[in-house]
Amino acid sequence: MRYPIVILTFFLFLISSGTALGQNKYSRAADEAYTDQMFLQALQKYQKAYSKVKNNKGERDRISFRMAECYRMMNNTKKAEVAYKRLVNNPKYVKDDPKVLLLYADMLKANGNYDEAIKQYGAYKEKASSDPKADIGIETCNQAKEWIANPSKYDVKWEKALNSKEDDFAAAYADRKLNSVIFTSDRSGAKGKDVDNWTGLGFSDFFFSRIDRKGDWSKPVLADPSGMINSKANDGAGQFNPRFSSFYFTRCWNEPKRKNGCAIFKSSRTGNTAWSEPEKIDLGGDSSTIMGHPTLTTDETIFFSADLPGGYGGKDIWMAKKDKKGGKYLKQNLGPEINTAGDELFPFIRNDSILYFASNGLPGMGGLDIFMSHYSNGSWSRPENMKYPVNSAADDFAMVFNPEEAEQGLLTSNRPGGKGRDDIYSFIIPPVYFTLEGNVTDDRTLQPVQGAKVSIVGTNGKSLEDNTDDKGHYGFNKMQIAPNTTYDILVTKKDYFNEKGRETTVGLEKSKDLIRNFILRPIPKKPVVLPDILYDLAKWDLKPQYQDSLQGLIETLDANENIVVELASHTDTRDTEERNDILSQKRAQSVVDYLISRGIDPDRLVAKGYGERVPRTLTKDITKEGYTFKAGTAITDSIIALLPGNDVKEAAHQLNRRTEFSILRNDYIPKTKIDKTAAPTKIEVVVNPEENNVAVTTTKEGYLLGTSYINGITTEFAYNPKEKEVYISPQVALTLLKDGIIDKSNFEGDVSKIIGEGEIAEKAVITLKEVRIGKNTIKDMKVTVNKKVQSLQFGEKTLKEFGNFSIDSKNGLIIFE
Repeated sequence: MRYPIVILTFFLFLISSGTALGQNKYSRAADEAYTDQMFLQALQKYQKAYSKVKNNKGERDRISFRMAECYRMMNNTKKAEVAYKRLVNNPKYVKDDPKVLLLYADMLKANGNYDEAIKQYGAYKEKASSDPKADIGIETCNQAKEWIANPSKYDVKWEKALNSKEDDFAAAYADRKLNSVIFTSDRSGAKGKDVDNWTGLGFSDFFFSRIDRKGDWSKPVLADPSGMINSKANDGAGQFNPRFSSFYFTRCWNEPKRKNGCAIFKSSRTGNTAWSEPEKIDLGGDSSTIMGHPTLTTDETIFFSADLPGGYGGKDIWMAKKDKKGGKYLKQNLGPEINTAGDELFPFIRNDSILYFASNGLPGMGGLDIFMSHYSNGSWSRPENMKYPVNSAADDFAMVFNPEEAEQGLLTSNRPGGKGRDDIYSFIIPPVYFTLEGNVTDDRTLQPVQGAKVSIVGTNGKSLEDNTDDKGHYGFNKMQIAPNTTYDILVTKKDYFNEKGRETTVGLEKSKDLIRNFILRPIPKKPVVLPDILYDLAKWDLKPQYQDSLQGLIETLDANENIVVELASHTDTRDTEERNDILSQKRAQSVVDYLISRGIDPDRLVAKGYGERVPRTLTKDITKEGYTFKAGTAITDSIIALLPGNDVKEAAHQLNRRTEFSILRNDYIPKTKIDKTAAPTKIEVVVNPEENNVAVTTTKEGYLLGTSYINGITTEFAYNPKEKEVYISPQVALTLLKDGIIDKSNFEGDVSKIIGEGEIAEKAVITLKEVRIGKNTIKDMKVTVNKKVQSLQFGEKTLKEFGNFSIDSKNGLIIFE
């Protein structure tokens, strides 16, 4: 039914209707069918005539062209392309009738082969430089390629449940709730059993489908089993009035041996399936006039397509308003802004002022394209192509909108990907939503940063915050991120430099998940400066100036909550060893008591009294009483005896009367509350400071397990005498990495391939800055990640690098010499 509406202008027949010499009876019969627009019959007769023409090449070429034209008029663009190509490959035919190049290019374009179409339009331009159709063809092909590369905001979806292997097209909403549709189909079950002589397809009827509770279309059924709107003729392409009480539709005849037309009918509906006898709408013309595709405004003004006299070429869009007095319809052509020398079809009027229609006369992507025009101040705006994906290289038409939804509805297309020839598609401009999310990663360790605060401030004045989770992820949902807004992003985390970023939704026409990742750079830790505490002879009370020094230590401990320090108190040698042991204990106790009184957890303090056993070895030059004590000097009694003057010697003794601080480890876990009722800190007197023993236990495999310190972090080690290499377990290495004890700079090779979120590659080589066992330390130890070990594991060769040792198996000790 559809293509009796979309026949091309009559001049297309004139260019090939001349009768050639040498016609046989078959070709004459074919020509008659062709002139009567019975293209299926014409094609069949031409095929037979071609086989009968043996020695007349001119007649064979004429018949070949007519067969190509039949395919084109039947809208079989694939076969038309093949038929035209045969003629294009005949240089003499192209020379005599170069227009075949244009027709071939048009079919290539209709089949989406834009690059080859451009080539053929160029070939036609060389033969017919004065014809603008070549330049238009090239321009529209390039334009179509650009539209496909940059789709519009619409999403187009093939509606599987509505479609069959036949033609299904021109859907219209069928009730006030907009949950049912009526559409045209020539599928099995249609009442019209005849075959359309133009297209060779079965007659069409109306079918009905409803949205079920699940939101799916029901199986289509005949909309009118009684035969009112579904007749033995071609019925289709209709629209309801705004009240859904009357249905205006197209009916076409197919009587033999005459030119048949189409007319618009109206039927009233009661319920879903009760229809009144259709009433023909008198819009002029005669039985051969083709008019149809009605759409209605609020006052039931009809917009329709027709080949009435006074048009601009093929089928034009007209409007007809019923005269209130006489009851007759007064027609008006929409004019050259809308209508062209081609065909304008399937109008749909929206909100009484926006016209959607299909045209093959306006520049488009291939076959019929859908256009839009606004009516304002008494005139129609220049039609706008709806572009891809509403349009395609194929025929796209019959666009209707859901009146209650802003930008959604149904359209018809015979584009590739459907089930039959013409298929029904839904379209929608999806709601535009935006989200913003990302991950925050530590620059040193490449691990997620948990607890970072991500703040965003939009140009709309709104501010939001989120905190990263244990995966380092943050996110703002679609209700928080607004369109046409630019957001400044600030990421903050204690002990890290701040990071900033910016994301925007300005200019974004489709939903998008904005992704912005951040890498935070840790603030380098300042070196921990520990104070010197000196005492008067035989005294243990803190001098005021050294209380100030301890205040700096307190601030350091508060800022570094994981540090555990040793307080080592010493005396000079001017008393008995026993009295000096007691004095060193008291000095240590005075410092401990002061630190605890200032809120330092006793468990972070390891206090020891060394008495007079460890003379001070200077780490820097110190000048006292006009004398400079050089760095590296051990202030022993023999050294003091050589010093000039009693004042200098007394200054040397005072340097030995001290409390020194050293960091034992930095893996202390802070308490939420300090127990102030705990027993006083025990001050250990170190009788043998040179002793360097490490307690170990023996496993069933014969390994010795003990405690080591990797960059100050307590870590178990396993000593296997036979082990040749130094290994570390992935779990221990990952913990060190996450805690910032090691970082990416400690790894050899491409860290992006070695370090992942929550994992370290097997056989990764890591350089540990410092590993301490007992009092012995190895700097820059290289270890290899090995999933077969449980901790830090090494053999005899490595343990000897810490120092000469012996093993006391009975007492479970490694004894360093």
